[in-house]
Amino acid sequence: MHRDAGQASFAEALVRGGGNRRLERISALLDWASLEALLGGVYASATGRPSYPPLVLFKLLLLQGWYGLSDPAMEEAVADRLSFRRFACLSLDEAVPDHSTISRFRTLLAERGLAEAAFALVTSQLDGLGVTIKGGTLIDATVIEAAAAEPPRQKGGGRSEADPDAAWVKRPDGSARFGYKLHAAVDLGTGIVRRAAVTPANVADVDLGHALVIGDERSVVVYPERRRRRRRRADKGYVGPRLRERLIAGKIRNRVQHKAQKNKPLTARQRLRNRLIGRVRGRVEGVFGALKRSYGLARMRYMGLSRNAAATFLTLIAWNLARAADRTA
Repeated sequence: MHRDAGQASFAEALVRGGGNRRLERISALLDWASLEALLGGVYASATGRPSYPPLVLFKLLLLQGWYGLSDPAMEEAVADRLSFRRFACLSLDEAVPDHSTISRFRTLLAERGLAEAAFALVTSQLDGLGVTIKGGTLIDATVIEAAAAEPPRQKGGGRSEADPDAAWVKRPDGSARFGYKLHAAVDLGTGIVRRAAVTPANVADVDLGHALVIGDERSVVVYPERRRRRRRRADKGYVGPRLRERLIAGKIRNRVQHKAQKNKPLTARQRLRNRLIGRVRGRVEGVFGALKRSYGLARMRYMGLSRNAAATFLTLIAWNLARAADRTA
């Protein structure tokens, strides 16, 4: 059983101000009823004290992404800020969800796979609104460090008892990082993340490339890894037959950089083509940089793939909505 939400109290009607234009634009962007239907079964109970509507708690998770707030800080902020209450549809005379309620709701989303489903639903709505340009898709990946302490490296990797899903990955420069990997397909014109996957860091890029192609874009751009210090050949992580076949089947322009083979260096024309494709690399790196710098994805916060994947998809929803709201300002 859920509490009713969305009705302003008499006290709130007397309050002037407290507006936040970006939050107001985001509120007007989506068909929230479809999200409410998707989340409807979470926290539903036929007996006992009414729980907060799932959409209220979902909006609090979005606010956390935009403002970088922990669960306790979110509880304090929504109790104090009128704009937060309005966005989450909490009236002034209503008690706010405590930090444990917010945490439990996030865990339920992870257990039921609803964060990824919500990401797909929101992205579909933004596509329908014409926010994404679809001129091209930038496919790349970034490693996100695990919350668990790094275990000793061993032959074949090395696992953490606290977070057995996290893994070591060797980087092109010879160093190694421990954690997870975010694979993303980014809209070339807007920076909106249209498709994504979260995996242990050691999952090969080539296994995910074809799955990140949406199908309605005009071209797909794939980047190489950084060059190795001792080997001058770059490793095109996503390049493989499955990706090429996917592009051919979808009649999508292939903007995958050429890869040098043993005893077969690139021609001058191929090198020129790679340079031209590489000029837009900064756009996807800028998205990853903003997600890590301003949205808390420099390091995972939880243990286990399901919880970290759910938190990452919630962050991507917040990122996409902010990008869309700024474009419609």
